Amino acid sequence: MHLLRVAVGALETGAAWVIDLRRIPHWLIVGATRSGKSTLINALVAGLAPQPVALVGIDCKGGMELSLYEPRLSALATNREQAVRLLAALVDLTLDRMTVCRAARVRNIWGLPEQERPVPVVVIVDEIAELFLIASRNEKDEAHAAGTALIRLAQLGAALGVFLVVAGQRVGSDLGPGVTALRAQLGGRVCHRVADPGTAEMALGDLNPDALKAAQAITPEQAGTAVLASGDGWERARSHLITEADAEAIAAEYAHLTPHLPELLDAK
Repeated sequence: MHLLRVAVGALETGAAWVIDLRRIPHWLIVGATRSGKSTLINALVAGLAPQPVALVGIDCKGGMELSLYEPRLSALATNREQAVRLLAALVDLTLDRMTVCRAARVRNIWGLPEQERPVPVVVIVDEIAELFLIASRNEKDEAHAAGTALIRLAQLGAALGVFLVVAGQRVGSDLGPGVTALRAQLGGRVCHRVADPGTAEMALGDLNPDALKAAQAITPEQAGTAVLASGDGWERARSHLITEADAEAIAAEYAHLTPHLPELLDAK
């Protein structure tokens, strides 16, 4: 088992589709309903659950998606108010790790002795639009705080063992400049079939025009098909079929491996 490395499906070439968070630490995953986005997240969580890592969920639609994994989650926020507190606690955790690394004169947590190395934390944000949608002044302040915290985690997290997987049905520039700034920090991109061209553009447009065209050509009959891209290029792929029942069973099976992170639980 390679830490933070998961075979989530198969590439069009037949090779394994591997998400390696040590190599590409932060990911944006987009897709319309029944496009395969949730199945991919299931496959990723199923592969991370047996590993010595902490999983943290942010699901502002009342936990409808990520509550499946709750036994294996070290923390779960189910509304934006909780999410803002949890994200702030994650930033504090990251800054504490920075202090530890500075005192040890190492550039990242991987330079620490294994017995002193803090547990890696993978933060899964489902339906990112729910963090950024604004209907009042109070919500504007919350959305800004959430966006700022996510950007800080993306900028600082890779060296300090905090990784982001940000998912959404709709991710467009209309959600505000915070989304565009965050997108720039998410080096791995996965685009399933989407309901609007702006989401595909946000996911792939800044990386590769050919990848964008390929994603826009995915039809409803091709559920599970995705275009993945990074600075290294792009490919078509399909994730392994991990059902909701499978996800629940895996979370329960490995619940005993869930790290206790009191600083995150206190944030709730």
